[in-house]
Amino acid sequence: MIGKITSAVSKIGPGAGGNIPGHMVLKVGGDEALRQLASELKLGSVLVTGTNGKTTTTTLLIKLLSNDLQIRKSFENNTVNSITTSLLKQDGDLGVFEYGIRNTEFGIPDKVQRLVDPVGVVYTTISQEHTQVNGVKNPFLAYYHAKILLTQDMKRGVIVTNSDDPRTALIGINKQKDVKINYYGIAIDGIEDIFDEMPIRCPKCNEHELSYSKRFLNHRGLYECECGFKRPEPNVKLTNAEFGVDSWKLTIEGNVFNYHAKKEIPLNLELTVPPFGFHNIYNTLASITAYASYTPKTDRIEDTIYKIFNNLDMSFIPPGRFEVVNCNGKFIGLGQGDNGDALKINGLFMNQFIDGPLEFIYTTPDEYEDEIFADHFEVIRNLNPEHVIVVPGRKSVEKAEEYCNRIRKEFDNVDFYPLDYEKMDKRIDKLTQLATDSEYDYIIMSGCGEEQAMWEKIKRKIIDK
Repeated sequence: MIGKITSAVSKIGPGAGGNIPGHMVLKVGGDEALRQLASELKLGSVLVTGTNGKTTTTTLLIKLLSNDLQIRKSFENNTVNSITTSLLKQDGDLGVFEYGIRNTEFGIPDKVQRLVDPVGVVYTTISQEHTQVNGVKNPFLAYYHAKILLTQDMKRGVIVTNSDDPRTALIGINKQKDVKINYYGIAIDGIEDIFDEMPIRCPKCNEHELSYSKRFLNHRGLYECECGFKRPEPNVKLTNAEFGVDSWKLTIEGNVFNYHAKKEIPLNLELTVPPFGFHNIYNTLASITAYASYTPKTDRIEDTIYKIFNNLDMSFIPPGRFEVVNCNGKFIGLGQGDNGDALKINGLFMNQFIDGPLEFIYTTPDEYEDEIFADHFEVIRNLNPEHVIVVPGRKSVEKAEEYCNRIRKEFDNVDFYPLDYEKMDKRIDKLTQLATDSEYDYIIMSGCGEEQAMWEKIKRKIIDK
């Protein structure tokens, strides 16, 4: 009753910060309130998690499943309060919820799994991010462990996970005795990582470095270890790709175990999509695999996939995410890249457009985030910009200047702008000016910052010019 009263006076909806009613439900009713709400779903719930690609994958999965039935959903505001709000305010027999996890203190993944009791969990990819949470250092192993806990006690349903990512693949391998696993991955030549190879320790034995026969992006690729751990064969795979200027043609094949039909569903797809960047191939594979795993309408799977993807435009990309804008002949790539994997994805996307000297407007991590800076610096080195502008991406101006001085040791043409994080409007105006007034025709602006608001406002200002 408290939740419904709060809902009536709240004008904030799921996907836009709508967590007030859910917060009140949990505060008054406790954990049992979430369990009761989740039990109303006749077809169960699906949770989407990972480091990068959560929101895009959730958005695409919602588009696909909404074609078949009414669903309850939440995305972008990926907390337990948002999940509870969606269960309270919406109707539908199936739930699809984005769920971000930073660590066990702030993410409570094991509790969420127990209370929601999902029939599906989708993993995108897992890489280092948020090396500090609330000012406290957040070790990567603790972060990874929290992701594992989301499915550790899962005894029913289907896990959809990325076979090209050794960390998410291991989660699937370790759960094969309990639930069905549908892996997705890439099975083509012609896609290669442009960045220097970095050693990746085997997540299973934690003793040996993984040996890669091919790297698609950062730690994703075809790998194996001396201990016997190796990349599992994907159930759904990209088997061919034609990359055009205006559109891409993707061939996707596989066999997916469907939870409701209790049988494998064959897929053979020839999709035409926008040239949306290599990272969105993974989001496409994840959402298609998840859709085929969880829809109850198995007789129309391919028809629905064609309907959604062959009519896709760039509006499906969440606000603040990386895009390349043509501003009066200047190609400006901008958007959030607040971990090493994300910035590499942005750099790979921007690299398609670069045909001359590059300027890099870099927004830095904060204190205690040296690991993220190290990953970011690898991207800067590989793109080799002629000019670098460094701006604090988070609160510490002093730490940003320290990062800037490290960059100056390897690059001659570097400028620092100590913009105050608390004066966000002035920061946005200055970053916009730096990009639009630049003497360079190819500019990338990325790094840390507010995950949506800052980047989207800058993007809109540049487009309006």
